[in-house]
Amino acid sequence: MQRWRGLEAVPGGWGRSVVTIGVFDGVHRGHQAIIGHAVKRARDLGLQSVVLTFDPHPAEVVRPGSHPAVLTEPVRKAELIEQLGVDALCVVPFTPAFSQLDPNGFVHDVLVESLHAADVVIGDNFRFGHKAAGDAALLESLGTTFGFTVEDAPLVSADGVVFSSTYIRSCVDAGDVRAAAVALGRPHQVAGVVVRGDQRGRELGFPTANLMTHRYAAVPADGVYAAWLTRSGENAGRWAASVSIGTNPTFSGRERRVEAYALDFEGDLYGERVSLDFVAHLREQRTYDSIDPLIAQIRADVEETRVLLR
Repeated sequence: MQRWRGLEAVPGGWGRSVVTIGVFDGVHRGHQAIIGHAVKRARDLGLQSVVLTFDPHPAEVVRPGSHPAVLTEPVRKAELIEQLGVDALCVVPFTPAFSQLDPNGFVHDVLVESLHAADVVIGDNFRFGHKAAGDAALLESLGTTFGFTVEDAPLVSADGVVFSSTYIRSCVDAGDVRAAAVALGRPHQVAGVVVRGDQRGRELGFPTANLMTHRYAAVPADGVYAAWLTRSGENAGRWAASVSIGTNPTFSGRERRVEAYALDFEGDLYGERVSLDFVAHLREQRTYDSIDPLIAQIRADVEETRVLLR
């Protein structure tokens, strides 16, 4: 998959293509259907498929301070999109100036002049242009003018729930990582660099990896979870992990942390980037009057994690 940062990076001589547009945070099952439809359409027409997305999230530019929790960081999002068979990913820097493009300007400058769209695949409630003034009907009208067709990809749902990034964020925020996984089509993942904490887990006999996560990462609700910890690089591997999220109330902590105890892991993860794939919520955070009941609970959490991920 070709990866372009900005429209100016589109290669000269790029031919006509099938384009789909969106933030695609999460690349969830709904997004997979839209992107998959574009890939299939491109293959049927003998053209290249292009996913057009934006960075940063448009909400942060249009309404500063409103950046939603991020389900997939840019690198991870690109990897997931590539797995869907896309030919090119174009990431457009969403600047204040770009946000001012009216619908006609967006279609002319982006879809026609830069990407040479022959077909545009959109999802439900698609909007575009300054103040989201453009809709599907206008896009179809402009397509008639500029010579491209427009196709709607069907919504994806189950049990009456339409899968969307907003829905998945609400699941993660509530700690319902199982429901999030159903909508995503895979476990929700949080990644970060392992940094030094208070070393308290080591003192208790359960040394943990303290993750420094992305600023806007969609971190599950406070509690204890069963997850898979993945290490990349020369010493790549995967371990079942019992993950604690919260402020360590027993020790009067204030800083919210993501701490993972990797079962049967031996070694040092400091400075390494690891990821956590959340499988199940085990319990809420609790405060203990002394160390012994806390250690007993951690042992129970570890055993439950081992059984769940066996």
